[in-house]
Amino acid sequence: MPRLLAVAGVGVVVLAVAMYLFQPWRLFTTVVVNEPPPTVSSAPRDQADAPLPATPSAQPASTPAERIEKLARGTFVSHEHSTTGTAEVLRLPDGSRVLRLVNLNTSDGPDLRVWLSDQPVTRDWFAFDDGRHLELGHLKGNQGNANYAIPSEADLSVLRSVTIWCKRFSVSFGAAPLL
Repeated sequence: MPRLLAVAGVGVVVLAVAMYLFQPWRLFTTVVVNEPPPTVSSAPRDQADAPLPATPSAQPASTPAERIEKLARGTFVSHEHSTTGTAEVLRLPDGSRVLRLVNLNTSDGPDLRVWLSDQPVTRDWFAFDDGRHLELGHLKGNQGNANYAIPSEADLSVLRSVTIWCKRFSVSFGAAPLL
């Protein structure tokens, strides 16, 4: 009887550790995010806090210099989990850059991150941590649209792909080349 209790106790511990590591309930959960695309303010940056004119016709018009520029775009390919959607790198009028994930659809998982990487997008889902990568943050949602600020020091001539990276298991759920 004591041996049976010891085996049962070890089984419970193993099950608890497996549940913590694999989080199998995540196969049945969905986190939807729907952030709007970055927008351009019609007011100059130094007048952003000034009150707006009372009539819409009196508001200053946007100039071509205030447009958002699309620097790169790519379509996700599936790796460890089925992944679809697109990734866009946008430059805002103030010079800042944003990675925008559009219509992303992938599995939820433990410890998912958004990485820019210097690795090419191939069918090898383990390669993205072999070279240079830059983490932009936790994946905000496994379905929908989300924006991630790209630090000004990020060299986008080197970081030419984006991956949804599972940090816990060191695998890519899906990746997109940034062309």
